[in-house]
Amino acid sequence: MEIISVPQLSQINPPKTPKWRSNPLQRQRQRRSLLLLLGMSFSLLTTFCESYIPNPTTANSQIQYSKHCNHIVPEPLLDRTNFPASPSSLRFTTAFFAGGDPLFISHQTIWPNSVAFVPHIDGKTVNSTVFKLEARLSLMISPKDDANIRFRRLRMVKFRGPRIPLRRGSASFWLSGFWSEADGKLCMVGSGSNRINSGKSNNLNVVLKVNYSRKSNLSVFDSLVSGVLESLDFEGSESYFKPVSILGVAKLEERSYEFTLIDKGNESDFEDGLDRDKSLSVSDADQGVCSVFGFGNFKFELAFNSACYSGGNVSCSPVTENVDYLPSALLLRKIRCVEKQKMVMLLGFLNSSIIRATFPFDPKTTLIAEGVWDDEKNQLHGVACRILNFTQIVTNAYVGDCSVRFNLRFPTVFSVRNRSTISGQIWSNKSEHDPGYFDKIGFQSSQEVLMGLSSFKYRYTVVDVARKSCAIKNNVKHKGKTYPDVNSVDMRFSMYVKNSNGQISHGFASPLFVGDHLYQHPLSGHLHLPPLQRYTVFAFKPNNQHNMQNISYKMSIVPPSGFMFGGSEISEAIEISAEGVYDRDTGVLCMRGCRNLRPSHQQMKLAKNDSLDCEIDVNFQFHALNEEDSENVKGTIESTRQKSDSLYFGRLELFSSSIYTSQAKESVWRMDLEITMVLISNTLACFFVGLQLSYVKKHPDVLPFISVVMLIILTLGYMIPLLLNFEALFKANHNQQNLFLGSGGWLEANEIIVRVVTMVAFLLQFRLLQLTWSARQGNGSQNETWISERKVLYATLPLYIAGGLIAWVVYRLRNSYHGPFIVHRHIRPLHPRRVRLNWQHSLWGDLKSYGGLILDGFLLPQILFNMFNNSTEKTMAAPFYIGTTVVRLLPHAYDLYRANASSWYPGWSYIYANPKMDFYSTAWDIIIPCGGLLFAALIYLQQQNGGRCILPKRFREILAYEKISVVSNVELQGEPVDKNIYT
Repeated sequence: MEIISVPQLSQINPPKTPKWRSNPLQRQRQRRSLLLLLGMSFSLLTTFCESYIPNPTTANSQIQYSKHCNHIVPEPLLDRTNFPASPSSLRFTTAFFAGGDPLFISHQTIWPNSVAFVPHIDGKTVNSTVFKLEARLSLMISPKDDANIRFRRLRMVKFRGPRIPLRRGSASFWLSGFWSEADGKLCMVGSGSNRINSGKSNNLNVVLKVNYSRKSNLSVFDSLVSGVLESLDFEGSESYFKPVSILGVAKLEERSYEFTLIDKGNESDFEDGLDRDKSLSVSDADQGVCSVFGFGNFKFELAFNSACYSGGNVSCSPVTENVDYLPSALLLRKIRCVEKQKMVMLLGFLNSSIIRATFPFDPKTTLIAEGVWDDEKNQLHGVACRILNFTQIVTNAYVGDCSVRFNLRFPTVFSVRNRSTISGQIWSNKSEHDPGYFDKIGFQSSQEVLMGLSSFKYRYTVVDVARKSCAIKNNVKHKGKTYPDVNSVDMRFSMYVKNSNGQISHGFASPLFVGDHLYQHPLSGHLHLPPLQRYTVFAFKPNNQHNMQNISYKMSIVPPSGFMFGGSEISEAIEISAEGVYDRDTGVLCMRGCRNLRPSHQQMKLAKNDSLDCEIDVNFQFHALNEEDSENVKGTIESTRQKSDSLYFGRLELFSSSIYTSQAKESVWRMDLEITMVLISNTLACFFVGLQLSYVKKHPDVLPFISVVMLIILTLGYMIPLLLNFEALFKANHNQQNLFLGSGGWLEANEIIVRVVTMVAFLLQFRLLQLTWSARQGNGSQNETWISERKVLYATLPLYIAGGLIAWVVYRLRNSYHGPFIVHRHIRPLHPRRVRLNWQHSLWGDLKSYGGLILDGFLLPQILFNMFNNSTEKTMAAPFYIGTTVVRLLPHAYDLYRANASSWYPGWSYIYANPKMDFYSTAWDIIIPCGGLLFAALIYLQQQNGGRCILPKRFREILAYEKISVVSNVELQGEPVDKNIYT
């Protein structure tokens, strides 16, 4: 029997210097591959910039101003020697638009369309009354569904999602033209783009014509601005739209204004018989009533006559007959205030509980008013006018019918039954049978305590009832535990509310008064109070030796669609005021509350003439600051009425979705630490890939023996996160969402750095993949490596697919187990393991975690490749495969530390060791590192002793037999060989 020795085997395939390194054709292919990569990156960046960063100057220069505007404001020569300041009186942001079909189709929403026009003077002309302008015009259509903005989240950390400068539902135009101060006319041409209906961006060429008042001394009758936006595109094209009519309110701050409605001696219209001492004075405020009504919208709830709800033959609606609903709310917005007492304001009626930053200017439901503060009565008296003759063509609209009167005051005393910070009435002074007449309507606001006033008092009326209830719950003292201070921000929290059917609703609760002092904190919303007054309350400490402190609360629950309450579905917000006692020693808060009734309930209680249900018990249990629990606050809201009572409702369970201040500080510190760890990990990944590139440059013959499947997995591991977050690299003109405790800037800056470092790691990894691919392409002798690579693919692909199917099955089983009443993912259990059991995972999230597991085992394809190819080459530098393994496994070690060292952290704040990107649990954090280290050890053994050294000797012989059987069929040195390894 003749045995072929190992030296003979080596003669079959003698070592050769790789031809790909010295082959000019291969070097040319490498350069082409690299240039293709760079070209694709540049093309992607160019496309992104062209899509989202328009060039208005180029577009406007293609539209001839003289052709479209010379008949309105003739184009004069420019005077470059003088550059006047831009008049802000031309700007308007409280405006409405209609028309524009088919591009600007307006859906029936509770919030009207809005317009913003922001011009600046680009130069003066030889005509002293004509100015050259540049401007931006924005049209915004309100979305159909506003449910996503109904709930006001308090003290919740929010990360920004992908952001682009141009939002769907808006259109922006960059315009250039001239304004005639003498005629009050403005004409501009330009172009822009829209993303309103289809979401597809279209380039639109337009002309804007606006009419301003020519008077130098304005009044309420000159406050309107009208205009029209017309398309210059060919009718029938995708960019064409019908004329858009614009009507807005001029900026009155920069122009002379004459109060004409409140100086006509109509004091007799405001006699209401109220005691002056029951209303607060505004003399303590720096700017009188002007400082009390700061910027923004003030919302009031309307209280109509009972006949309006019962269908009586009375005139109830304060808006025009074209509106088919009875409004539920009144918004007030100050637009000008002088002499500490005179105001020009907008009054808007709407049927919504939503408050936005912009005023809902709808000509059919908006009144323009003047008001003056009466120091003798401590009231604001006002006269309001309607907008008349409003149609789709708004140029004929005007202000008139100034028959509406209103007054408002600031009550001095609060109680559980009276939480109105502002109360007032609005009515018509017309005769009952005149058109436009409506009966007297009350309004009140309980949103926030007013800014700038300091004489508020609170009268506790039902606290004794709550104190008796609390005495029963406080029998057991909690020794060694510390509970939130009654004046701290921890007493204010957002919450989830679950009814007896398991339905979940959002809500929030906040103290109003602590003892006799107004509850104040920077997060409480009273930001216009003087600094000393704002923080004086922090020095207040209860004198009661048992730490029992009187406290009053305000609560709001915003139910989702279909939420059951009191035996029926409810859509309106549930507003509850409560007062009681808080025990700092036990964290127990016991209160008695009142809720505002809906109109339907008011009908049932007309005989009692009461709009409140005050038979409610509210109980909260705050958990200790150093205690681990799934919620910081738990509680209940229960009706004390009989079940047969129409006002009875089932028990509501409350649990807080907010966090304690100490927990937030710890969380932000941990997030900063994790960002640093991410930066270090990505930097190390770049360093290790760089070492491998240096290694293959010195040993180019090893490149064909690196597994392409492994390199593709590593490359995708960097590329996919970049694709998901590509927009973060090009931040321009984005709205920034703040992060709790003011670390949003630090986090966002570091996020950009992380993306840049990840991009570098991706480019280095791609370069290594390109070199390996090129090394195999040009040399026919490398066919065996491709055969081995295919075997690797045949072995790993079914394995990866099977793992994905298992992840899908687990996802289905887990979600079907939790059912429909699962707790929302933003309800933060304190322990991370409990978080993952309670969250309802998405399939995409589970697949991303599974992708992280594949990355953790990135060495598996190389191990299989070495085994199939029986490679003895040291294909990878030890720092590369060991260092990359350590980088992948360190997050699991950190997760173990985090789970045992941290008392609390929110699941949505993960940055390093993010459970959305890999499998993390106590079991996985042990199994994955052990598996990763085992793979690294196997690679080391294979590079030292051959690719099959990890197999039993019997399997090694079988594989060697198969290989030599194939090789022995080739012709070597002119002699055919037909023998096995043993002959």
